Amino acid sequence: MLSKSQLEEKMYGWGEEIGSNTVEVYIHALRKTLGADLIRNVRGLGYMIAKDA
Repeated sequence: MLSKSQLEEKMYGWGEEIGSNTVEVYIHALRKTLGADLIRNVRGLGYMIAKDA
């Protein structure tokens, strides 16, 4: 499970400006490509790949 801030750290290098909704845009694209049930958002914790998907 990765939080939004952990994903942002992996996406951007030092000194790069972080877009406010970049993670959500990528998650949306992944869900559209891979299926909506594969990536789950656990409120307050982060995103995870569903075991039963």
